[in-house]
Amino acid sequence: MKKQQQDGKRSGHRILAAAVLLLVSAFLMIGAAKIPFFAEWYSEHFYPLLVTTVGRIMGVFPFSVAEICLYLLLAGFVISAVALIVKCIRHGEPGNRLFRWISKIALTVAVLAFLYTVGCGINYHRESFSQEEGIVTAYYSVEELTEICLWLTEEVNAESSAVSRYDSGLMELESPEGEGAVKAMEKLSEIFSSLKGYYPEPKKVAVSEILSYQELSGVYSPFTVEANYNGDMVSYNIPFTACHELSHLRGFMEEREANFIAFLACIGSDRADFRYSGYLSGWVYCMNALYRADADAWQEVRGTLAPEAEPDLAANNAFWDRYEGAVSETANRINDTYLKVNGQMDGVQSYDRMVDLIVAYFGE
Repeated sequence: MKKQQQDGKRSGHRILAAAVLLLVSAFLMIGAAKIPFFAEWYSEHFYPLLVTTVGRIMGVFPFSVAEICLYLLLAGFVISAVALIVKCIRHGEPGNRLFRWISKIALTVAVLAFLYTVGCGINYHRESFSQEEGIVTAYYSVEELTEICLWLTEEVNAESSAVSRYDSGLMELESPEGEGAVKAMEKLSEIFSSLKGYYPEPKKVAVSEILSYQELSGVYSPFTVEANYNGDMVSYNIPFTACHELSHLRGFMEEREANFIAFLACIGSDRADFRYSGYLSGWVYCMNALYRADADAWQEVRGTLAPEAEPDLAANNAFWDRYEGAVSETANRINDTYLKVNGQMDGVQSYDRMVDLIVAYFGE
């Protein structure tokens, strides 16, 4: 009886702790949404401390800590659920045992909710990168978009002959991409002060197929302050994606802005493979926008692309085509909802809005 009372007290304490954490998380998110200066103050003064401490500690590990924790969390949930059923059958007391199990689950969920809030939730309400740096988007014509696409095509053509390639014609990364991404972001921060700060190296997800089935090229983990990317992708995608996730780690959560920052970081890099990745990624987004606006103009520009770039584009399309299906569609809808809930009303379409920023910044 005494043991049951002690277990009951511990379960009650866990429920109380979970409630407190959830309330704190809710107050922080409401404060970030309703108090204009709070999210900005947090992103400038507190969040950088999180990156330089937690991010630096996690950076010691050569693998994605977030990925390992995910597997352990799933395994722990399954094992604990099975153990609960077995104990209830053998020893009875299903009500007490279920309450203890639920209290542990509740506390775990609350801890994750709090880590999410401080790791990225508040940052969704900060000023955007374009606002901080004075980049104003406006209406642009098809002619202006065409000029940007022609410029990008010229740059892709120039860099396509400068990169190393496999026998298949696909781009080969010069050296470790993690180190290159950090250097590219640090170099860009010399131009844009809002990007200054510590950058841990982005990490390849060991079982990248999990991301592929969700049609994700990368993911930022607010729980461990890590930038992760899909290592199975065609190589030209990797530098751009690594810089994109580091942009989130810097606290800029809007997808179009993370894409734009990644574009700037890559094209300003000292490495040809990063510049090629940036220009070709930007070319794809801008050309997709041009196709929707004027198919004839798109056709004219498309015909000027260097043949060296064609294998990368074809391999990229073939790679993602392999994972189209019910899983990817469901993941896409979940991601779309997640982005809208966090204020990005264009949902997954917000990734494409980087075109507006490219035209605004380079179309002057």
